[in-house]
Amino acid sequence: MSTVRKSVDVDVPVHTAYNQWTQFEDFPNFMEGVEEVRQLDDRHNHWTTKIGGVRREFDTEIVDQLPDDRITWRAVDGDTQQRGSVRFERLDDGHTRVELTMEIEPSGIAEKSGDMLGVIDRRVKGDLHRFKDYIEQHGESGAWRGRIRPGNPGTTL
Repeated sequence: MSTVRKSVDVDVPVHTAYNQWTQFEDFPNFMEGVEEVRQLDDRHNHWTTKIGGVRREFDTEIVDQLPDDRITWRAVDGDTQQRGSVRFERLDDGHTRVELTMEIEPSGIAEKSGDMLGVIDRRVKGDLHRFKDYIEQHGESGAWRGRIRPGNPGTTL
């Protein structure tokens, strides 16, 4: 597995950055290669991506979510092996650090070569900078403030 960790400071309060990140169906607006995200329920999303000419569909499950702090997920279905976490750190009343950590298992020669050349690393960095531009220009488009606890698939508050 390859691990990528990148962060970006955004000029919005922590709740605004967090609220927008919970709007998964908006991800194609700032994530390169993400064609569609459909939220299936509070925990599950279906992704369609096209990266380097390779189209993939997979499902993710949110395994831990704490408002204004973190969202942690893992792939549960499809041909993509990944997990990750996004954390939100309040810097002051109007600024937030967003840190994204992803563990990805590249498959196929093209993905493995791209990983060795730093393509995934650059893509994550670019996605975070596009998120910064998006949230600072558009503000939040919605929010989901529920709590998902690890280890208990039925727990949301």
